[in-house]
Amino acid sequence: MEVGKILSAILVFIVVYLLFSLSGILFPVDRTWYASLKKPSWTPSGKTIGMIWGILYALIALSLAIIQYKMGLKSTSISFILLWLINYLANQAFSFFQFTAKKLDLAFLDTLVVVITNILLIYSTTQYSGLAALLLIPYLIWSLIATTLAWSIYRLNS
Repeated sequence: MEVGKILSAILVFIVVYLLFSLSGILFPVDRTWYASLKKPSWTPSGKTIGMIWGILYALIALSLAIIQYKMGLKSTSISFILLWLINYLANQAFSFFQFTAKKLDLAFLDTLVVVITNILLIYSTTQYSGLAALLLIPYLIWSLIATTLAWSIYRLNS
């Protein structure tokens, strides 16, 4: 039984990590266009942003894997699953809005949805695992930075 719980948690980790990484494949960065945008002086390099998201995706995936291991995602509430789905879709939509559609206003608004759903996820996750909720805090911090950056880029280029 324990092996099955561990394997299902590992599977959740892998699937969630891959799903969150999907936007980079579906909506690749238009580097030429992005380089042409006016950006604040504190804008991290693309390489730094990529590394940060890679770490955050691992923390997000680990958060859900912990819940899968402890109780199974099927035992969580529908509102918990819906929050994750909305957060995931908003997270993925950013790359579409920013790099494919090149709609800086929608990219900014999308980051707000990510922040709001992230706050709600941290709160909702605490009922299942304190550790899983703590693992989402770096995602919230970075989402706030990303929202500020998206707003700054929008304002500088509108």
